[in-house]
Amino acid sequence: MLQDDIIYRRNRKRTLTVQTDPKYGNTNELFARIRPQVEAIEMPRGYEMEWGGEFESSGKAQAALMGLLPIFFGLMVLIIIMLFNNLRQPLVIFLTVPLAIIGVTFGLLVTGNAFGFMAMLGMLSLSGMLIKNAVVLIDQINLELKGGAIPFDAILDSGSSRLRPVFLAALTTALGMIPLIPDNFFVSLAITVIFGLMFATVLTMIVVPIFYALFYRIHEDPEPEPVSAPE
Repeated sequence: MLQDDIIYRRNRKRTLTVQTDPKYGNTNELFARIRPQVEAIEMPRGYEMEWGGEFESSGKAQAALMGLLPIFFGLMVLIIIMLFNNLRQPLVIFLTVPLAIIGVTFGLLVTGNAFGFMAMLGMLSLSGMLIKNAVVLIDQINLELKGGAIPFDAILDSGSSRLRPVFLAALTTALGMIPLIPDNFFVSLAITVIFGLMFATVLTMIVVPIFYALFYRIHEDPEPEPVSAPE
């Protein structure tokens, strides 16, 4: 006589769980390849299919993260506005954050990694690093202006004086991520931080002074015309 020794249930429903692990390659790539084929299977009446495993865990984590992200982002904006006591300089700072997308996209395409949950965490941490770099640069511009420097010269001098510390800080962070590249779990996070930070740091040192000059309508002072000696 046949009988069911163990009946597995999930959410009080009888459940049959099918598990598999890829022999090689990225899990996201395998999932993207087999998902249309599996979902094309016609299920009998009364049966339904759901994806679990990494896909389910990633979805729950992203939902929880997105629920808290607006709150912390609003607090960050409020703190920076209170720091500079105006709106134009915080706007310049936050306009530099999208620059990281250039390096992140290039790095993930070159290495063949997917933009998953760990890459999203890397993108969020990368945003904080870029905001820090922009804050340091704008704060130096304000210090130069308070010292009586000409606005155009203050922008140039601030960029040249802060180039080395900002670049070295980005370089040490990128080097610290290199040991995570061989790890299949953290590789997308490491690639996101390394490529995004190095690309965006260079662009930030160029774009922030340009945005600052545009927002405050700062132009290069023309050279004074030579005065001819009286005859």
